Amino acid sequence: MSIAPADLRGVHLVPLTAFDKSDQINETVQAQHTRNMYDAGVRLYLPAAGTSEFQSLSLDEVVKLVEITRANSGPDALIFAPVGLQLQHSIEIGRRALEVGATGIMFMPFVHPYLSDEGARDYYLQVIQATQCPTLIYKKRAIPSDALLLELSDNEHVVGIKHATNAMHEFRKVIQADGGRTEWICGSAERFAPYYMLAGSPGFTTGAGNLCPHLSLACHAAFAAKQWEEGMRLQAIIQPIEDFRARSGDSYNVSMLKYAMSLTGPDFGPARAPQRQLTAQDRSQIDALMQPILAAEAEVKSEAQSVGLSR
Repeated sequence: MSIAPADLRGVHLVPLTAFDKSDQINETVQAQHTRNMYDAGVRLYLPAAGTSEFQSLSLDEVVKLVEITRANSGPDALIFAPVGLQLQHSIEIGRRALEVGATGIMFMPFVHPYLSDEGARDYYLQVIQATQCPTLIYKKRAIPSDALLLELSDNEHVVGIKHATNAMHEFRKVIQADGGRTEWICGSAERFAPYYMLAGSPGFTTGAGNLCPHLSLACHAAFAAKQWEEGMRLQAIIQPIEDFRARSGDSYNVSMLKYAMSLTGPDFGPARAPQRQLTAQDRSQIDALMQPILAAEAEVKSEAQSVGLSR
């Protein structure tokens, strides 16, 4: 499949994974959530990735989440299946995900010890060779280095780099060195999106978008139109979600969102161990911070529907 650069310059949603009381994927809730996100205007999906609890999912569960996402979105949705962990595990996820409708794959950050660029290059190229599809690479740590990412930008299958080190000067330099060969995507969500966009990254990922997709999309649209004041106003509304998730070394990343989803209706179940479980005090604080955000989401949704923007 051919992907135009503009196709990646939007909001990349990492959908939460819904579990039922038996700790199995709740396919009904997951399907409805995907339809809700698509109807809101989301067109880029990273199902089963980090905020979706990738490291706690089985191979079959990753493929199932990709399948549900494809079945409940539209033909214009771009869906990237996460790969990582053991080499053959990544190849099998990639191949099976493509069979059920994935657009391509996204390499998750390495969790292996004893890393090097040389080993990372071998890993990437073996999986890419086996899958032959549009590929994103997610950088969160020192490996892969920016030098290796620039080298991989020449690969015909690499269509984008999800960058999340938040070292803005270094990020700016690597974009300048790339010279437009591939797309560079802010992997640090709304909190860092405006700074990445100023440096040259037109797209960003979101977890908060599970709760307030219209706000996230409106925030992106404002920044893309260089309406910085409006974009920052919308970002400030979303920011309490991101600040709460970032507590204690980002350990609230998943559990905060999963509880907050219950305030919108559906029960996504608790995050799987070893994710942090919430205390009563945590839940009370989330209840309070979400009230104005959900009110703003409803307002933006209503405005979008009134001008025919909600699809």
